[in-house]
Amino acid sequence: MSLRLGDSAPDFTADSTAGKINLYEYLGDSWGILFSHPADYTPVCTTELGTAAKLKEEFDKRNVKMIALSVDGLESHKGWVNDINETQHTTVNFPIIADHDRKVSELYDMIHPNASENATVRSVFVIGSDKKIKLIITYPASTGRNFDELLRVIDSLQLTANYSVATPANWKHGEDVVIAPAITNEEIPSRFPKGHKEIKPYLRTTPQPNLP
Repeated sequence: MSLRLGDSAPDFTADSTAGKINLYEYLGDSWGILFSHPADYTPVCTTELGTAAKLKEEFDKRNVKMIALSVDGLESHKGWVNDINETQHTTVNFPIIADHDRKVSELYDMIHPNASENATVRSVFVIGSDKKIKLIITYPASTGRNFDELLRVIDSLQLTANYSVATPANWKHGEDVVIAPAITNEEIPSRFPKGHKEIKPYLRTTPQPNLP
């Protein structure tokens, strides 16, 4: 059965470039982002892992731990990391799971039957601190992942987890948000003291509530 938003993220223990890792222990109270790759030494994934490494401080600010996965073995991973560091001018600073037996890939339903042998597992899972799956994205092999978008989505997920708001199209951190329909107009002053704008009775906006 496919995983869905809100499901518990399956726990696992696996070898990685940082040693043996248990997912839940590794995440602790943090959020997590698990992103998979079809194989080592693939060009698009090389750029992705380099980009992720450069953005680690941004993920750290959001209390998000990164963990990657590829279906090749640990020794192959180590050689690939050297290439990533060299070509992307960075240092890979998060674990890459060795999934040569595809146990984790199958656990997360990353095996796509319509894909070829070398394009089977290319997914992103954002996992909340409650170990629930908050986001699932599957990319084609030819399109590199947008890590700025992943940071934007995490900002939205963490904001809306704590406040009765939603984020509109193309929202970015610092912009106005939408008040949840369940909040009555009478409740707004106490819930959102910065004020609000009523565009339509069902469309009310307010400044981002977790900013000074």
